[in-house]
Amino acid sequence: MSTVSAQVQAGRPEALPSGARVVVKIGSSSLTRDDGGLDLNRIDIMAGLVAGLRGRGHDVVLVSSGAVAAGLTPLGMERRPGELRLLQAAASVGQGNLLARWQTAMSAYGVVTAQVLLTAQDVAVRSHYRTVRSTFDALLSLGAVPIINENDAVATTEFNLGDNDHLAALVSHLVTADVLVLLTDVDGLWTARPGTPGAEPIRLVRSGADLEGVSVSGRGSAVGTGGMTTKVQAATIACASGTATLIASADDAARLLSGPRLPADVGTWFAPTGPHRPSRRLWMAYASVPEGRVLVDEGAARALTVGKKSLLLPGVIGVTGDFESGAVVDVVGPERIVARGICRYAAAELEEVLAARATGGPVPDHVAPVVHRDDLAELPRTAGV
Repeated sequence: MSTVSAQVQAGRPEALPSGARVVVKIGSSSLTRDDGGLDLNRIDIMAGLVAGLRGRGHDVVLVSSGAVAAGLTPLGMERRPGELRLLQAAASVGQGNLLARWQTAMSAYGVVTAQVLLTAQDVAVRSHYRTVRSTFDALLSLGAVPIINENDAVATTEFNLGDNDHLAALVSHLVTADVLVLLTDVDGLWTARPGTPGAEPIRLVRSGADLEGVSVSGRGSAVGTGGMTTKVQAATIACASGTATLIASADDAARLLSGPRLPADVGTWFAPTGPHRPSRRLWMAYASVPEGRVLVDEGAARALTVGKKSLLLPGVIGVTGDFESGAVVDVVGPERIVARGICRYAAAELEEVLAARATGGPVPDHVAPVVHRDDLAELPRTAGV
């Protein structure tokens, strides 16, 4: 375990770990004024904080929402449109304006920025995923600050990366971040919606057990797409792969990131629940697009998650989808999706085995694992609504 990993495993730290690689995500609601325009003062403040982090020895990646919001006013739109083509138009206009503001603000501190717009294909296709990782490695090694957003101008409803909280978790994996900071308009996670009688802030989450009985429902703002549910889900995903996560209000960003202390009374710190994973397993778990599902019984699900075993044919009880050998599939237990992996059988072959088993006929002679342990990535239980 690296020195940084050891520091972030110990609970809520008093400071960001020395030399930690940090991904900072800031949402649309935190980057816009009440009238819908970009909050240039907030951008300037964040640029100074990013420069300060770099000056203290941290690599920094910024995931910035706000492209659609930045395009509303120039196009004469009063609110975020629901129609896809209008969203894409607003993103097309707003992304250039957004990046220009970040570049101007960062350059005042001598920081070089790099725009990286990602599509679902960039992370879903394994060869693209490796290329994106190499690009990030090069940019960070050269001292640049990548500014990331989804390429909303070409994203479709059927094939997109989802909200930017999920994107930030994916980026954390791509750059092997030590800490993910999700800045929003709420002071971290609360036991109930802030303002509800008896609601209290939660400052430390060590595991999913700490979230039992906690309500994280609620929709995002008028200019954003996320809410606390998406942030907790992103934190769960990031923590399962060794990246500690801090959810906090953007209003408290200066207290949190100006250093060297990390206030204990601000935001919610999610401690890592697993180690950093090899990039191949990260890709399988969070970036690949499953082509089908393999349903397994309780014993098989336990063997995969507790016993750390391969998936064998006797544990398979169903299959959905039409896929060939070598496809990525979800492995679904009685309660939830437990893993994702590369299936060594075609769907038709699994259906043949299941049909023979159901009729009492001779079962085809297959001995290879359905999904070998080396081709399997467990999925964490994420918080729901």
